[in-house]
Parts: sequence; C-alpha cells; structure tokens
Amino acid sequence: MESNKIRQAFLDFFASKGHTIVPSAPMVVKNDPTLMFTNAGMNQFKDIFLGNAPRKYPRAADTQKCLRVSGKHNDLEEVGHDTYHHTMFEMLGNWSYGDYFKKEAIGWAWELLHDVYHLPAERMYATVFEGSDEDGVPFDQEAYDYWRQYLPEDHIIRGNKHDNFWEMGETGPCGPCSEIHFDLRDEAEIAAKPGREMVNAGHPQVIEIWNLVFMQFNRKANGSLEPLPARNVDTGMGFERLCMILQGKKSNYDTDVFQPTIQRISALSGKRYGENEQCDVAMRVMADHLRAIAFSIADGQLPSNVKAGYVIRRILRRAVRYGYTYLGFTEPTLCKLVAGLVEQMGGQFPELKAQQALIEKVIEEEEASFLRTLATGINLLDGVIARVKAEGTSRISGKDAFELYDTFGFPIDLTELIAREQGVEVDLEDFDKELQAQKARSRNAAAVDTDDWVELFPLKESIFTGYDTLIEQVRIARYRRVTSKGRTTYQLVFDRTPFYGNSGGQIGDVGYIQSGDEKVPVVDTEKENGLIIHIVEHLPSDPAAEFTAVVDAEKRQYAANNHTATHLLHAALREVLGKHVEQKGSMVTPEALRFDFSHFQKVTPEELRRVEQLVNRFVRANYPLEENRNATKEEAERCGAMMLFGEKYGDRVRMVKFGPSVELCGGTHTSATGNIGIFKIVNESAISAGVRRIEAVTGEAAERLFYAAEDTLRTVGEQLHNSQVLQAVRKMVENNEALSREVESMRREQVARWAEKMLAMTPERDGVQLVSAQLERPADFIKDLAYAMRQRAPKLVFVVGTVAGGKPTLTVMLGEEIAARGVNAGAVVREAARLMQGGGGGQPFFATAGGKNPDGLQAAMDKAVELIGAALR
Repeated sequence: MESNKIRQAFLDFFASKGHTIVPSAPMVVKNDPTLMFTNAGMNQFKDIFLGNAPRKYPRAADTQKCLRVSGKHNDLEEVGHDTYHHTMFEMLGNWSYGDYFKKEAIGWAWELLHDVYHLPAERMYATVFEGSDEDGVPFDQEAYDYWRQYLPEDHIIRGNKHDNFWEMGETGPCGPCSEIHFDLRDEAEIAAKPGREMVNAGHPQVIEIWNLVFMQFNRKANGSLEPLPARNVDTGMGFERLCMILQGKKSNYDTDVFQPTIQRISALSGKRYGENEQCDVAMRVMADHLRAIAFSIADGQLPSNVKAGYVIRRILRRAVRYGYTYLGFTEPTLCKLVAGLVEQMGGQFPELKAQQALIEKVIEEEEASFLRTLATGINLLDGVIARVKAEGTSRISGKDAFELYDTFGFPIDLTELIAREQGVEVDLEDFDKELQAQKARSRNAAAVDTDDWVELFPLKESIFTGYDTLIEQVRIARYRRVTSKGRTTYQLVFDRTPFYGNSGGQIGDVGYIQSGDEKVPVVDTEKENGLIIHIVEHLPSDPAAEFTAVVDAEKRQYAANNHTATHLLHAALREVLGKHVEQKGSMVTPEALRFDFSHFQKVTPEELRRVEQLVNRFVRANYPLEENRNATKEEAERCGAMMLFGEKYGDRVRMVKFGPSVELCGGTHTSATGNIGIFKIVNESAISAGVRRIEAVTGEAAERLFYAAEDTLRTVGEQLHNSQVLQAVRKMVENNEALSREVESMRREQVARWAEKMLAMTPERDGVQLVSAQLERPADFIKDLAYAMRQRAPKLVFVVGTVAGGKPTLTVMLGEEIAARGVNAGAVVREAARLMQGGGGGQPFFATAGGKNPDGLQAAMDKAVELIGAALR
C-alpha cells in the first residue's frame, strides 16, 4: 500500500465516523512559550483541552507535521542509526472533545487496523495502565475490558506510569493511555520469545504504532490530580511506522516515504545504499533531516543562532557533516534534494511547493557556510593536534574539544574521528563535563517557576475588546505567580480586555488597572494557549474586585501606526520588486517597525526610494481602515487577501484593508493611513539566504531622524567653515587623494630602501639568500617588501613574522629560482602555522598564515625555514 494511500485511508475512515478532517498546523509554534515546535498531534488543540477556547467540533482527525529534537522528546542522536527514530514525522490522530471515550476509541482503532489495513491480530498487543497508588488512579479496568473483545488476554499487557500515563508536561491535562504495539519479527524469533515479553523492551521490530490517550485529569503544580470537566480522547499513530508495517519492511527508511530521497543521495554520492553501514547511516540522516529542514522553512522558521532557528541550523549541520564525512559531499547537496521531496509530498502539503525556491536557496547558503566552517575547524584542529604532539602527549583536552564545538561549531564526533586518524585521543569525559556545565547554565538562565492558576470564577473565553475601546470594566477570572531569573511577577486573565497580547509581530500593550484608589501597572501583555495574559509586578489587594482596565493610548496609537505601515510596506514591495515578495516575519513596537520578506538579491537604493515614495503616497491618500472581523477564508481569497505561510487560520478570519493593501491580521491598526504621518526606511539588510529585512520609522520617530540628519549636516558645515557642504567635501576628498598619492610614493621609496638594505646585509649561502626576521611593520608593508625583494633576488627565501593586535602572522616569499626547484610556499605555511595555532595558504611562491598564539611565532618561522631547506636538499 503506497504511503499517500495509507494516509488517505486513515482520513477517509475517520471522516466516515463523523470526524471533521482538519489541516495540519504549522510545525513552528506561535503564542505558546512552552513549545518551539509542534511535537505531538494534540498541540494545535491544546487551547480546547485546557478549556481556554470553545470546541468548534465534537470530534476531529488529521495528519500533523511534528518535530522532536529538543526537550524530553530528543531523539536526534538516534536518528539514522536505528530503524524508526525521526526528527520530522507525521502523526495521524483522531480526537474527541467531551464526545466519545474509551469504547469508541479502542473499537475504531481495532476496526481500522484489523479490518481496513488488514493487520493480523496475532501480531498486535495492547497495553493498559496498571494504576498508581501515588496518584490515586486505579487499574484501567474499562480499557482492559474493551480490549478483551478483540484480543486474547495474553496480548493485553499492564503498563506502568512511565509507559501508560500520558502527560502534556509537568502540569496540565493528562490521563491513562493504551498503546498498540506490533510484532514485525520473523516467525522463528516469535517462536523463541513471545511478543508480549518484547513490548516496550526496546526491540526495533516490536514497536508502538498507536497511542490512545484518555484525558481525564489535570496535573497541578503541587503534583496532585483533579478531574477534568470533560473527558477527551487524544490519539497519535506514527505514519512512518505504519507504512513500514503495511509495506512489509523492517525499517521506516526502506518504505516509499524515504527511499526516493535515499536513492537520489546514493546517485549523487556514487555509493550504493545497503553496502556500507556508515554510508547507509549518512544517507538516512540526510533523508530524514531534509524533511525537517524543508518543512520548518516552509512554515516560516529560518535557520539562525537563537531558539527555534538554532534547532533547525543544528539539524541541517548534522546532515551536512554526515554527508561530508561519509559520502564525500564537499559542495552543497541537500538543496539538490528539495525538488524530489516537493514532488513526493507537495500534494498533501502545498506549502512545500509554494516555498520551494526559498527552501532551496536557504539550504544552499547554510550548507555552503557550514562547509566553510568545517574547513576552518579542520585547520584549527590540526593546530591543536600539533601542539598536543609537541607537548609530548597524545590526548586532546575536553576544554579544547569543547571550544572547537561551542565557538566554531565543529562536531565532537568529527574531532574524535580526525584525532584518531592521527594517533591522538580526545578526553570525552572532560568534554561532556564542559557540555553539561553549559547546558546547566542555559537551563538556569531559562528556568521559570510557575504556580497553578488560582481560579476566581469559570471562564470559557476571554473576550478582546481592544479593537473598539482602550478602557474596559473587567474582572480577574484567574491569576498565578511566576518567578524567573529572581524576578517575581503575576499573570492575570480578565473576563474581557482592551489589552492586545503580543502576537503577529506586534508587541503587547501596557497600561494599568484601577479599583478605587489602587492603581496597578500592566507592564506587558502576552498571548498563551488562547489566553490574553496581563503581566503585573504585584497583585491587587482584592483580586475579586471590579477594575477599570486602561491601555496606554499613546503607545497603542504609535504601535498601530507602525503595524499599518508594515501592511503598506508589504504592498509597496510587491509592486516594486514583484509578486514573489512574501512576509517572513515582522516586529512592531511603538518606536519602530521591522519587516522581513523573501527576495533573492539586495534591494538597490533606487528600489528602496521607490518603495518609500509609494508607502508615503499611500499615507497621504489617507485610506480608511476597512475590516471584516468575521470573514470566511473563501471571502478573503476572493478579495485577494495576503495569507502567510506558517500561520494557522481559523474558519473565520479578520480581514484588514487599506486601499491596495488587503491582509488577514489580528493586530491593531490606525483608523486611517494619514495618521502615520510619514514613513522613512532606516536600513535594508540580508538576514539569511533569500530573506531581506527592512527597518523603518514613522511619525515623530521619522521627524527625529530628519532633525538628526539636519543637525549632522549643519555641524559638518561648521567644522569645514563652509556652508556649501558638498563643495567643501569634494575639495577635501581631492586634497586627501593628492596626499594619499604622495604618501604612497614615499612608502614605495621606503620599501625599496628596506629591500636593498636587507639584501645587502644578507649574503647568499649554499645557493640561497635567506631573510628571516620578526618585523614590527604593517601587513601591507611586509607584503610589498617581499615582492620588492623577490624582484631583486631570484634565490630569495623570505620568512618574516609580525604580531599585530596580539595575533601573529607568518609570510613566506620564494625567489624565482627557489620556486622553480619545487618548493611550495603554501604547503610550507600550512604546516608551520600549526605551531602558532593557525592556518593559511597562498600561491606556490607567496603565502601567508595567521594564528592565535604569538608565543609560537618564532617556532613557526623556524619550522618554515626547516621545511624549505629540506625541500631544497
């Protein structure tokens, strides 16, 4: 059964059982500080399970893109080495929100697996929760009894809390679960040891394929459980594992989910899959990681050095180093595999096809960058190994290995491999201590202690009224204390609120709440799991009182102006640069705005001027805000509204229109574009391959920018004693160029005198005129001196060192006759530079090297002279 048909059969089955088939949520999570990526199918329904949002339908089913490479679900190091771990995977799931429960969930799971997919009953096992005295939860007799209708008792296994009690996190909805396992082993193995003894024992062919979670409880911060108001069902089945079973394979990587990509990697590398285990692992790593990287970029997450972006960069670099080390890929290769992935999965996930060009460009740039990093790291590692050997030891310290890993991004396993080839070992125990210490620092920096919510009254939904008013009478529905980095704040949730919560790139509102004479500042507003959360530094004296909530009107207006300006900028960029331009991120504050967009080359000054002029034309047109807060997605599409990839839109959307700009947006906006006043671009830059960033200001901030430029121009004129600044600057440039020519002429004369003097002081010996010295001169002077001496001395061997800013530099120049005898200056400096912890290269007759250790400069110079002498003998 082909994988696309397996997926569709699942969706069709649950549609026939009255489930609403919903699209996959983006893999990159927004408005949930507890998650960077969607790591389970239930994530997009978390608001419903937490009771923070009303249910739209009683039951649903989907296939969800998931990523598990961080936190407790961290399988990254297993990926590629075993048969079933992955970074990105699909989770097939069906859901009930207070509708059906264990009977239907178990019955339908059996019907699908046994009657639709025709899996043999004798190879299936079900686990049920054995109970927990600690939590006061009894054995799940109900699930056990339902399973007895389908399976013999020796195929129903009691599981402990670790395996059969599912929890969202340290707190939140949880409950017993029933896992379905399948035994893929050969008949002989099954006869030798029954499958029930292998369930949850780590055997790669006795695996869990489906988990049926029965959410009955809420785990509180003190560890106790309380019943949920509604019992829910949350199931997740591993799509890749299901394909392995239905296609009769022993590895997920042997299915048609991965084999097309693996075969393309095999063709590019010239190595056949299945002939060498190390090469096979590398191909599996690349095939798996490609999916995670491509889907993340399609959902709006670019590789970077922080948070979610760092995770994606780490996955990409892992794929590159496996290809580099075991498959010989020294040029970008992953980018060449994207087209095949799009062809394979673009039907189910159209975002891949729509973003293909961007995905390819970003991956290619990242690959090229990391390949350069690998080359640099190898040079640095060579220097470390040379120093270790010079010290008479054969062990690289964990500190040195960790510096290569942490500072230069050089993988520890590659360090170990190269060191072993040169007869040196790595202190891995010490390396691990350094790594754990760093992780501990990161954990401590990010540690947050959050209390349980104190509920003052039940709340189904917090209503946002901030589109229409900045003042509202509110009541606190719930609050909790949060401590982070030694600072304690309180989070408040109101029954209704005019405060906009940080989302969609727009920062949250500030202001205050007041009851009687007590005024409590609101220092920030966030969105989390469907709730608008107000941050205060102390609790009101009576949280149950009624309050007047007041938003800071000036800051809200400035933020609204800047948010509207991003919409106008988006429209202007598409008109000036082309319809390929799409928003890739934004930041809107009262002070400024930032807009990231897809574009494959630098925006020229002329194009930026046209964009700026067009935005200001939109501003002067004073287009009024036209909004439809309850549009269907179909209505929005008919109106040409921009829909951003990576955003999860509901059935009803808010459509915002200003003249030619029509977008779906939940943020706050100005009532008319004229309120923006004026728009001024401050900077344009690249933030990654194929993505540019524009920073801009509006209104008073733009005015201040103009005044600062005026003041600078006036000050320059005063300094030049000339009100005609442009003319005065041109005259200064002309004078400077004349002086530069004069200085350069003097410098050439000085170089010539130095060359003649040094050669006169250096007699020829054994057919070589050796000049070896440390000189306190700039690098460009040393280079010119070397060339000047080469013109005068065909038998020259020039080995000169210099130190600038604490960094040593070695320069080697060979005369024409010396170079003709086969001596290579580039090879000489590469070898010698190791003694000063550096590297370099150049031409056969001229080469330079830099280093980190100035104390090793003289040794490097001596080594260079020794190597040249040996080559001449």
